[in-house]
Amino acid sequence: MRIRRPDDVQAGEITPPALYLRRRELLLGAACATAGALLPDVADAEAPPPRPLPDVRPGPFGTDEAPTPYRDATLYNNFYEFGTDKKDPMRHAGSLRTRPWTLSIEGEVAKPGRIGIEDLLRRHPLEERIYRLRCVEAWSMVIPWIGIPLGDVLAHFEPTSNAKYVAFATLYDPEQMPGQRRGVLDWPYVEGLRIDEAVHPLAILAVGMYGRELPNQNGAPLRLVVPWKYGFKSIKSIVTIRLTRTQPPTSWNVSAPREYGFYSNVNPKVDHPRWSQKRERRIGEFLKRDTLPFNGYAEQVAPLYAGMDLTKNY
Repeated sequence: MRIRRPDDVQAGEITPPALYLRRRELLLGAACATAGALLPDVADAEAPPPRPLPDVRPGPFGTDEAPTPYRDATLYNNFYEFGTDKKDPMRHAGSLRTRPWTLSIEGEVAKPGRIGIEDLLRRHPLEERIYRLRCVEAWSMVIPWIGIPLGDVLAHFEPTSNAKYVAFATLYDPEQMPGQRRGVLDWPYVEGLRIDEAVHPLAILAVGMYGRELPNQNGAPLRLVVPWKYGFKSIKSIVTIRLTRTQPPTSWNVSAPREYGFYSNVNPKVDHPRWSQKRERRIGEFLKRDTLPFNGYAEQVAPLYAGMDLTKNY
């Protein structure tokens, strides 16, 4: 497995955007046609694929591993706002209204404000990055995410020198998100990063996958993707980003602090209290594989944690 850095890619190797998007369209069709084994009992409930996203350019840092079939990636999800079963998000997320959608940027910034999703898309070029996603329950996927570097979005609002952390909050609306009627977690779902993690070029705000807009069950219209951390750090349907001086609460750390730390970096040497993290099963595959430190992104992100004890700061 190999991750290509921006300086590894020569200009002549970059596929023209139109051809690249056409290739993704073909892959999407093939994925939808061949992925039927995982969840056949819900095939009749599938919604049509979301709209294609135009003008997407290949981004840096992607893995050259084969993507998980589109059908598997959209029918097997954790999104407790729609239920705790892996199939519940696909079944129930149709109630989510993703337009209009406004993101609020607050806290330790010189220019706090609000921006609509359409303005966000017009302001920032979209990049596709094929990232691994590792879930704490020992399953994983490889997904072609489409998004915007989180650091680019934050820079527009000018974080101050007091901004040490970045806090995120999901939409709270039990009418649209029926899972919020149950006390599984303290709603709304909240997450957080250190500021240097948030502005790292690997961290993105995803608005699409597989060449198309995000399906509702995958976090539409705006979700965080931090590929060196466990998947529950990838907060979905974001409505608020607040820059703070102090470490913000995060939903799973509040709910079960023995099991989920603030950092939540993929560390195969630290077992979850109820299962091992040393091995993982890629969705669509039978055999397990070794879990990689930082989910395979150690070269890029390990320096962020120099001197830290990652068995304590899990």
